[in-house]
This record gives sequence, C-alpha cells and structure tokens, in this order.
Amino acid sequence: MEEPVPDGVAAQRERLAEGLRAYGARFTELGRRFAVQIGVHSTDAFALLEIASAEQRGLPLSPALLSRRISLSSGAMTALLNRLEQAGYVTRTREHTDRRIVTLHSSKQVKELADEFFGPVNGRQDAVLSQYPSELLQQFETILAQLCSTMGAQFTPPDSDT
Repeated sequence: MEEPVPDGVAAQRERLAEGLRAYGARFTELGRRFAVQIGVHSTDAFALLEIASAEQRGLPLSPALLSRRISLSSGAMTALLNRLEQAGYVTRTREHTDRRIVTLHSSKQVKELADEFFGPVNGRQDAVLSQYPSELLQQFETILAQLCSTMGAQFTPPDSDT
C-alpha cells in the first residue's frame, strides 16, 4: 500500500476546503451583521444580497430561482418576499411577455445600504486580488466553479435504468 503524500491532491483539497470554509464563515458573519444593521433576519439579508447580485450581473431572479439559491420552500419564500416588500427593500414585477413570470428587484435604498456596509471590505478584497494576474484569478474562478459542480453532483439523483 502506498503512503499518502502530505502535499498530494487530497491534502491540497483539504487545505483549500478549510480556506473556503473560513471564507464562508466570515461571509456569513458579514451577512448576519448586515441583517442586524438593516433590521431583518439573516435569511432575508442573504436573499437581498442574492437579488442585488443577480441584478448587477444582468440576470434578475424569479422567486423560484431565489428559493433554490437559498434553499427555502415556496411558502417560506413567499413570506420572506412579503417581509422584504413591506420593508421597501424588494419589488416584484411582471416585465416578461409571459405575465406569470415574476422578477425580483432590490430597491435603491437597499443597494445604498449594501454598498455602504460592504464597500470597505470589498475595497480591501479588491486590493488583495489586484496583486494577482488576471489569468490566475480566471483559473481560480474556473476551479471554484468545477468544485461547486462536483459538490452539486452529490445532490443529483443517479440515473436509474429500471
């Protein structure tokens, strides 16, 4: 039997996973603090961040897509969106030709609050990332996407031939 190599792929995966877990924990804490600052539950704050981020990428979310991204049932998603709409943080529109499709948009107010809250940390992260060549960052994006895909495969039921 072959001895495990301390610097082999499995060891690198573990080190990367630990770094990603630590980053995720810090991101979660930031999101929790943002929620406290704007007076909403942390789940609501993460929903707002998903909505705003999707809009920024030019791909606004529907309630169904948002529920998949933050793992909420349709009933819980409806309650969450009702709260955010009542707070003036979100609007639901029907701009698609199929009027049954609802699109979510974050308010100008929530965008300003998020920019004010996350601006300093985003600036510090940009300073770190600017130290690396664009090609390396693109490779890192590719690696993250592939790692996420492999984890997502765990949730997909296997094809059955019966």
